[in-house]
Amino acid sequence: MTSSLPLKVDSIRVSYGESEVIESLSLAAASREILAILGLNGMGKTTLMKALIGLLSVRAGTVTVDGQDVTTAPPFSRVSSGLAYVPQGRLLFPALTVEENIETGLHASEKTIPAELFDLFPVLRDMRKRRAGNLSGGQQQQVAIARALASRPKVLLLDEPTEGLQPSIIKEMAVQLRRIRDERGLTIVLSEQVLSFALAVADRVVVMAGGRIVHESPRGVLSEESLGHYLTI
Repeated sequence: MTSSLPLKVDSIRVSYGESEVIESLSLAAASREILAILGLNGMGKTTLMKALIGLLSVRAGTVTVDGQDVTTAPPFSRVSSGLAYVPQGRLLFPALTVEENIETGLHASEKTIPAELFDLFPVLRDMRKRRAGNLSGGQQQQVAIARALASRPKVLLLDEPTEGLQPSIIKEMAVQLRRIRDERGLTIVLSEQVLSFALAVADRVVVMAGGRIVHESPRGVLSEESLGHYLTI
């Protein structure tokens, strides 16, 4: 018997009211794979991410996590099933400390932050008592990722993780995400517009346009030439 895919999406349709944004979209992410979903603004990337974590309802099709159907499950159940989500804009609690923000991601049975999270992000250990709203954009993104990892997920979803970050920080994030994948054995699915970041971090890239996947490339053939025209107006 073959093992289940960490994440499988089969022919989902997602709408805002009567306006259909995602039209019969299918994709899958393999174990320990980093999958980047590229596309211009308005192509459905954030809608897809919200549908995967359960913030938007799926009108048709299925979403499965490690073989478990979560299509109609609420977000907290999907987290229990192994999904974790870092939203666009990070959405931290600015008045809470770094430590308190990460603690919101813990399972109810856990009371303390696993030490390995601070090993992944040493700067957060030094800033654990500082309010999250006083951190830089890159530091806030680290808090948001650490909060998601606190639930010990199988699949990490990141929506536009480079938004508002300096180029040097974006390069560091690519290295960090590959390290997280390697050390924790995660599958990572991220939506992105920055092509250079996707090329640096992804094992495979799909491109969305008009709520559909219009292109797919494995790492061995990824290039700015093959993908750039999908991301220009």
